[in-house]
Amino acid sequence: MTLLKPVCCSKFTLELKIMTKTIQELFDLTGRTAIVTGGGTHLGTAFTEALTDLGAKVYIASRRAELCEEVAERLSGEGRDVTAMGCDVTEESQVDALVDRVMNETGRLDIAVCNAGGSFTTSYPPDGDVDEFKRTLDVNLTGTYITAQSAGRAMIPAKSGSIITLGSIGATLAMDTRIYNSEFQRSGPPYLAAKGGVLNLTRALAAEYGEYGVTANCISPGQIPRIDTNADQVETFRKMIPLQRTGLSQDLKGTVALLASDAGAWITGQEFRVDGGWSIW
Repeated sequence: MTLLKPVCCSKFTLELKIMTKTIQELFDLTGRTAIVTGGGTHLGTAFTEALTDLGAKVYIASRRAELCEEVAERLSGEGRDVTAMGCDVTEESQVDALVDRVMNETGRLDIAVCNAGGSFTTSYPPDGDVDEFKRTLDVNLTGTYITAQSAGRAMIPAKSGSIITLGSIGATLAMDTRIYNSEFQRSGPPYLAAKGGVLNLTRALAAEYGEYGVTANCISPGQIPRIDTNADQVETFRKMIPLQRTGLSQDLKGTVALLASDAGAWITGQEFRVDGGWSIW
């Protein structure tokens, strides 16, 4: 049997380095720099904890600068390298300023977690508010596009980088309106449309950036209730999940670690549903 040997040329330098790494080294992010938008949220905090645990320096940003400052102060007190900054992802100049600061202070941007988003639905078809629809698209989809573009401009010259977007099980599944009680403010068609857009945008980014060694992948969480979510609604969710529990923000840590590190270097354009099995029914 003839064994094929890797071709030794500059194009394969990264691949050859990865081939020689242990599993621990593949996940090591020491010396790397990341941005997490929406960094003051429960999911954003979990992403930041995962990346800093692996050695990365993380800049967290959101429109609520004071919330990011609180999170950064707490995490820094735990020995993590976290910096906070105010940034509205729907404003291109503010996102560019964030990326410029990262590049000026560290000289590199390795990871961009496009986590900023949210649902602003208070009305539903056929009487849905069109302004709510536009706002939801702007924050979730346009904000992701702006962030991915600005990050891409920093990553492409380095021929490496990981862009991680945030989808939802609602990116590919409609919501069964029968399972929501009247006290729970459910997301509606605007949110599902926005997250569906984020998912396919991610695939498009993978196609555009692939030749430069930059990956783009989407994490689609399932039901991860906030602490103040109606208890009866949480129980309804739990019963519908094969693993028989709702999610925790820490359930996303392993996925972001994979996609941000060399362990996921040959993964791009993919959706990772982290939903306890919700979507298998």
